[in-house]
Amino acid sequence: MNPRLAETNSADDGGEPDGFETWTALQKATDQTRANLIADIVGHPQGAPSVRELEYMNPALGEDAIRRHLGVLRDVGVVVELVVEPGDRVRGYPYKFYQLTPQARALFDRNDLFPADAWQRQYARVEKTGEIAELEEMPRPE
Repeated sequence: MNPRLAETNSADDGGEPDGFETWTALQKATDQTRANLIADIVGHPQGAPSVRELEYMNPALGEDAIRRHLGVLRDVGVVVELVVEPGDRVRGYPYKFYQLTPQARALFDRNDLFPADAWQRQYARVEKTGEIAELEEMPRPE
């Protein structure tokens, strides 16, 4: 058992007072495909990419597969969906973005997983199309 990880558990079931289940989050986050998506979320310039941006970074996956994996990560509290309010949406542009929850970021930091600096450098090295560069610069909802 990792001693640093053990410190994150406040209940016998691996849960924390806010309902975040450390072991479940780690299990779901370390699946290779989901880990790649998390790395892209961490590496994204705003820390909150859209599905379209994630698909660009993971061309072997389709939008449906990405949404399914994001749903798993959302269900265990690793990511949160940021949604642009209907009156603020721009036609043809994404209105949902995904970022790590504070609990997931803290868990990953405690266990040296998904270091932001390294993944941001890696993400920046990928050549982007004009569309993807434009999407990266879009404002994200709070």
